[in-house]
Amino acid sequence: MHAPLLSSADETEAAFYDALSRADIEALMALWAEDEEIVCVHPGSSRLVGHATIRASFEAIFERGSVNIQPVQLHASRNMMTAVHNIIEEVQRTPEMTQDIHILCTNVYIKTALGWRITLHHASVAPGRAPSELFRASMLH
Repeated sequence: MHAPLLSSADETEAAFYDALSRADIEALMALWAEDEEIVCVHPGSSRLVGHATIRASFEAIFERGSVNIQPVQLHASRNMMTAVHNIIEEVQRTPEMTQDIHILCTNVYIKTALGWRITLHHASVAPGRAPSELFRASMLH
């Protein structure tokens, strides 16, 4: 299955989180670049490289059901061929969760002949409430 031609990294990101919310492995994997050097790091996990290992990891996640995540506080860097999105993922709270968590995530997209595709998804859990203002003009590094 090929994803439709997506004209922006924003469209690809929306499709990614939609596929997660529906536990749709085919739709999710169709959003990744065809390059075998794609990378995914799930919270608390090791680096996964290539379609087969990334697919297997999402299949294991989807065995527990869909993943309801809302991306917020987008900070994006873009040029003609790449886009880097740094976001906070808000995880839908469940009764089993004893504390608030937010996930810090970086998604990297590349423009291909098939439209914008994911080349890297890196997520890590940060405990506590998400900061209301993650990026400030006075912050330099």
